[in-house]
Amino acid sequence: MFNWFRKKRVELPNEKKQLKLKPINYSAEVILLWAKAVDGDKVIQLGLKESGFPELFHATNAIYLIQESRDWLMENGYAHLMAMINASEGLVQAQEWLLANKMELLFHIGRAVDHEVESWDWLGKHATPDLFILAKSIQFIKDKIEENHGDIHSFGKDL
Repeated sequence: MFNWFRKKRVELPNEKKQLKLKPINYSAEVILLWAKAVDGDKVIQLGLKESGFPELFHATNAIYLIQESRDWLMENGYAHLMAMINASEGLVQAQEWLLANKMELLFHIGRAVDHEVESWDWLGKHATPDLFILAKSIQFIKDKIEENHGDIHSFGKDL
């Protein structure tokens, strides 16, 4: 009856189904631009899309819980980015999928965003500073969304 309260979760690909994932190798500059887009800079977000990084445009929207972009990531070869976002929201299935597919960096970014201290330690040892900044930007937004969901005065607003 109250199905409108439930956000639709994007299903992760079944391991039996062959999944084609597109590469996600970005320069530090692109990662830092993505972090600014996550922080809310719509001009940079649109610029990423127009500069050949539509996946980062949609990943930013997916972080903000926009279902169209979550679906776009899954349908266009970026299930690993969607899994990282789902992992940051505490979805254990996404975390397990990332590890099973040897995507340790995305696993730890997702877990760090979800306040997992061991993953922050791992990122500090194995990730570049730009990825650490990206994780902090995502964490800040996810925390604000979560805070708004728990605030009666912000009901229905994700940011």
